[in-house]
Amino acid sequence: MTAIAVQAQKLQARRRPQKSFFESLIRTLIIVCSALALVLSSISICDGRWLLAQDHLFGLWHFCTVTDKDGLHCLQDLSQAHVPGLAVGMSLVRTMDALAVVVAIFGLELLMVSQLCGEVHARCRWAMGSILLLVSFVLSSGGLLSFVILLNSQVTFVGFTLMFWCEFTASFLFFLNAIGGLHINSITQPWDQPGTF
Repeated sequence: MTAIAVQAQKLQARRRPQKSFFESLIRTLIIVCSALALVLSSISICDGRWLLAQDHLFGLWHFCTVTDKDGLHCLQDLSQAHVPGLAVGMSLVRTMDALAVVVAIFGLELLMVSQLCGEVHARCRWAMGSILLLVSFVLSSGGLLSFVILLNSQVTFVGFTLMFWCEFTASFLFFLNAIGGLHINSITQPWDQPGTF
């Protein structure tokens, strides 16, 4: 066997087998839904007004009072809301949700790179991106839960604003995409081991 034939066999062994259309479609949908979750979470955190309770509007960044005379009067000093531990608690919620967005950005980047690069480490990148989305879900849902616990005396189901539900939806999408990504990676044929499942 000539040296050229040996090199050709090595290259063929390293080459990733073609994925099926269905697998490519599922992976593309996971990436698109992850990007949508990232946008929803970012908008929700930037706006930050999550709960309307009677004449008060509680948010991540402001505490607002709604009056007929002045309209909406907002304060950045959350200690003036007279809710114990609100200022410290909201800084924790903001930190967790912001970290969730940052981790999701890295996770989404790994998912996209794994699809664009045709190398043997693509499956590993996909799995790592899915795990980062799962971490993002944990951080995001932890922030939501902390917000609800902090304001448990003010919470009503109809009091949650659209921005709160955007963050809730984003957190749910992070979870679904992470689990879906890990599952599709485990049931498809490994790219670097042809013929095995």
